[in-house]
Amino acid sequence: MSATSKLGEATDGSAWNTLRRGLALSPEITQGLALTLVLAAVATAGRVVVPIAIQQTIDSGVNAPGGPDIAYVRWMLLLAAVGVAVTVAAAYFMNVRVFRASESGLATLRIKAFRHVHDLSVLTQDTERRGSLVSRVTSDVDTISRFVQWGGLIMLVSIGQLMVATVIMTIYSWQLTILVWICFLPLFLALRYFQRKLSAAYLVVRERVGAMLGAISESVVGAQAVRAYAVEARTQQRIDDTVSAHRDAAIRAHKLASGASSTGELVAGFANAAVVVVGVLLGVAGDITLGRLVAFLFLVTLFIAPVQVGTEVLSEAQNAIAGWKRVLGILDTPADVADPGEDGAELPRGPVSVRFERVSYAYPNGPTVLHDVDVSIAPRTRVAVVGETGSGKTTFAKLLTRLMDPVSGRVVLDDVDLRDIRFASLRERVVMVPQEGFLFDDTLAANLRYARPEATDDDLRRALADLGLDDWAKSLPAELSTQVGQRGESLSAGERQLVALARAYLADPDLLVLDEATSAVDPATEVRLARALEGVSRGRTSVTIAHRLSTAEAADEVFVFDRGHLVERGPHAQLAAAGGVYAELHSAWVTQAR
Repeated sequence: MSATSKLGEATDGSAWNTLRRGLALSPEITQGLALTLVLAAVATAGRVVVPIAIQQTIDSGVNAPGGPDIAYVRWMLLLAAVGVAVTVAAAYFMNVRVFRASESGLATLRIKAFRHVHDLSVLTQDTERRGSLVSRVTSDVDTISRFVQWGGLIMLVSIGQLMVATVIMTIYSWQLTILVWICFLPLFLALRYFQRKLSAAYLVVRERVGAMLGAISESVVGAQAVRAYAVEARTQQRIDDTVSAHRDAAIRAHKLASGASSTGELVAGFANAAVVVVGVLLGVAGDITLGRLVAFLFLVTLFIAPVQVGTEVLSEAQNAIAGWKRVLGILDTPADVADPGEDGAELPRGPVSVRFERVSYAYPNGPTVLHDVDVSIAPRTRVAVVGETGSGKTTFAKLLTRLMDPVSGRVVLDDVDLRDIRFASLRERVVMVPQEGFLFDDTLAANLRYARPEATDDDLRRALADLGLDDWAKSLPAELSTQVGQRGESLSAGERQLVALARAYLADPDLLVLDEATSAVDPATEVRLARALEGVSRGRTSVTIAHRLSTAEAADEVFVFDRGHLVERGPHAQLAAAGGVYAELHSAWVTQAR
């Protein structure tokens, strides 16, 4: 049984495990880390050259026993300049390496997440708004990118800088070093509290971003319906609500981050003041030289800087971890309609037979919508599937094309369970034309080539001519080079369906499934399509979900569904004369046609 659930966050919610799993999914981030750490160490060590040079300049140069030693001062200045140059060069190469590694790793993460989205069943994808789903692969990964490239880099250098500064400070004055650590210890202990609060706050922010993008994308895609029903104000209010919710969540998170940062500023100021007071007292007592005290104050600045930056990095880290959790939430969602891959069956081309063996289907947490269907379709048979709305027709088609898997029973193609057939083989042999033919924002030719990428323009023209659509194609502004627009909006609904049918014809499937494929066309186009469909269906098995009398009449066999049950099957004439469910539907069609 399919275990479809709403897409959530990563199953293991701890920040460390989220970070560990995220890095494991993006191994490029840690590749070459040893050299990057060496560069970070050089960049960090170089920062203490100036304080040491200052101490030596004052104590051994300016305050030399025989008077100021200008030559020694020059050497110290040169040493400081070289140290700064080496530090800058090391920091530059470290930045380049971190950026290259992070972009490569996050590109891998995006690709994995995107491909997994496509592995999920249509039903699973429908549990979340498309805009929110896209945000997990785009903006959520962007938060990780900002942290890895900025926060992670700063954190790397800051930890090293903190350790080096502590060592040098201890050499100069262990008393003042202990004083500095006593000042900062409460802040270090408080950071754990801020981390938990920020983690929860930024997870809400990422959720609000997804909801906002979902509402905006939905309103843009549905702009025509919004205008048609004059619900602009209601739609705008819905968007305003999601924007406001995101704003409020972001402000709450920023307040927490500002609280952590302000606490760091307060402690830093107190630590500086304490070092000055106690340092002067130690100097008066002869326990520390002037040069060492001045150098120590520089070192305290080096110590404080990573702590202050660390509170900001903490905010970025929690935002990134929240984004990582949402991306991992996608990857943790099981692909309930999984490709068996290399272990799957590869079916040869040729006329295909279909068999439903006691198949039932129920949507998660819902009633059974298809009950114990047991039926066979012989090769080269044209089947029309009819029934009232909600009778199970579309579910039957989705199971047949393996957009979903049955909860019980099995669907068999040429004596092989659909679940055991490789997707590449299945998609080659079975093509479904959905109710609304989706077109990509490209030319007519490019959209047709989705069925057969190697097809030449001549191949496309021959296919259109076979379907009787060559005159229509020639009437377009640029013929095959005509831009169809986003979602094919430059074409009418009927024209989009023509392209979808031509695309299916180019794919040359052995089993063609048409989900109300002529429901969106005008009567004149329907006549042309009827002729085209005759050519498309000839020599192959076809299953058409029909809402039109002509489709059912032309079929070799009609399947009649009622409330999830297959209640009748047989030729049109036989069922129309039987006085059952199909006869009632047929009578309604005839009445409507008059």
